[in-house]
Amino acid sequence: MARLIDERTAEAITQSLGELDHPVQLLLFTQATAACATCREQRQLLEELTGLSDKLSLEVKDLVADAPEARRLGVVRVPTTAVIAERDFGVRFVGVTAGYELESLLEAITAVSRGRSGLGPELEQLASMITEPTHIEVMVTLTCPYCPKMVQLAHQLAIANEHVRADMVESAEFPELVQRYEVSGVPRTVVNERPAFEGALPPVTAILEILKVANPAAYERVDAGLREARGERRVLQPDPGRRYDVAIVGAGPAAMAATIYAARKALDVLVLGDHVGGQMTDTAVVENWLGVPEIGGTELAEAFRNHAERYQVAERLHASVTRVEAVEDGFALSTSENERYVAAAVIYCAGATYRRLGAPGESRFLGHGIGFCATCDAPLYRDKPVAIIGGGNSAFTAARDLLPFASEIHLVNLLPDWQADPVLYEQVAGDARVHLHPAFEVREYLGRDRLTGVRLESLDGKGRRDLRVEGVFLEIGLTPSSEPVRELVELNARGEIAVGRDQSTSVPGVFAAGDVTDEIEKQIVVAAGAGAKAALAADRYLLDRAAAGAPAAPPLHAPVEHAS
Repeated sequence: MARLIDERTAEAITQSLGELDHPVQLLLFTQATAACATCREQRQLLEELTGLSDKLSLEVKDLVADAPEARRLGVVRVPTTAVIAERDFGVRFVGVTAGYELESLLEAITAVSRGRSGLGPELEQLASMITEPTHIEVMVTLTCPYCPKMVQLAHQLAIANEHVRADMVESAEFPELVQRYEVSGVPRTVVNERPAFEGALPPVTAILEILKVANPAAYERVDAGLREARGERRVLQPDPGRRYDVAIVGAGPAAMAATIYAARKALDVLVLGDHVGGQMTDTAVVENWLGVPEIGGTELAEAFRNHAERYQVAERLHASVTRVEAVEDGFALSTSENERYVAAAVIYCAGATYRRLGAPGESRFLGHGIGFCATCDAPLYRDKPVAIIGGGNSAFTAARDLLPFASEIHLVNLLPDWQADPVLYEQVAGDARVHLHPAFEVREYLGRDRLTGVRLESLDGKGRRDLRVEGVFLEIGLTPSSEPVRELVELNARGEIAVGRDQSTSVPGVFAAGDVTDEIEKQIVVAAGAGAKAALAADRYLLDRAAAGAPAAPPLHAPVEHAS
């Protein structure tokens, strides 16, 4: 049998392996089947490699026979090679480590033997911000000279942080992963089964992109500091003692548009928002934002926030407003952090939250089989049947997000027809795994310790169906987040804020925009436009008030001018 490592390469490897500190074990998971040719190839390569150093050893395991150990190490495919020294750092290679990836294997062996990541102090500090279990997969080809850069960085992160497990994955061997992760070029880095970025990025940029998925709050803090250093962020810390011209409540497209327009009118602006981006971040791909044919919902939300933060506005994010009330010469806003702010005008853009059915079993299984974000949870339902409740664009978008994962998708709609856009309907309904159930309602969620199905009943009461599913996504509309202004402004029967053409409400000085209003079309572009209109109307309101001789609303004391 021809050797896989030629003599010249073997000499160089032998010299490199002579610098190992601690012994390293290569644990190869394979299967005794003729179909796994790559298993035999990887075994031969590792046998040749371990023969070049007495500090290297090889142990071969069977994925089925040694299933408990495979589960403990997170191994689900063959061939998989785990690189283990004094402890398991979570360094894995899935596929053959030939070609350019032989270099990655040698680098991993050296780093694991030394027990040091090799990252500089600043990069290790960034890596330490990953505080939850995080699985990094780097999709590669063996002929890619740029892929080892990302593979080695992923393995360095695993060595530096016990919460990280990092796999090199040979794309050619696993076409189902190529399809699932939408790999069109390598290296493709995937974080917690979600494609994060493509290409060999500089280490700082790559770690920030990984952090964006693994710990969004930490990423926001780091990103804010970097943008401030570049002069791209001019945000001020809110001052409870200052009377602002306008307070904007929310952090979605309506609020961000209102912030930009109000700041450009030279108003003294306060922004109080909870969930940055709002529902937009629950959408994997936005295809109808003007001038951008396709962009991720999270990326679009980030672009909105970054644009708004270029202006000198006071901002408090991740804090919700609990009450808005009228006070002398303006309005007072109380927050969940027991803070109180005052402004001459308010633009309320708090958005909406997901509705529930209230069927028996719903409360018990919420978060345990019943969810609202298919984009977030789709990887959890790989090869499992799911149901989506709803018949509009959001329901069919959820189905599209689940197609790469679920084995069956049941769409259940109370109405006899479907309300989704025709293009989206055709994309989803044409798939053989999608089953439509019009004119049916959910009567009960089935299961004891876990969700096992849903019981449906037809609207005429003549039909009943039990669907065996392991997950249910509710896409039945939204409940407006209007409670903080319920005693202040007029609401309609659905709890939405009634607004005029200029986004004004029943109370002078209070404006509203976005999904919290009675606007019929709940779309990003509509919300953003409404936010802009609200800011322009608020500016006119303040100008008219000043022209009528109203008090100028001075600060209660000197403003605090420092960045948040």
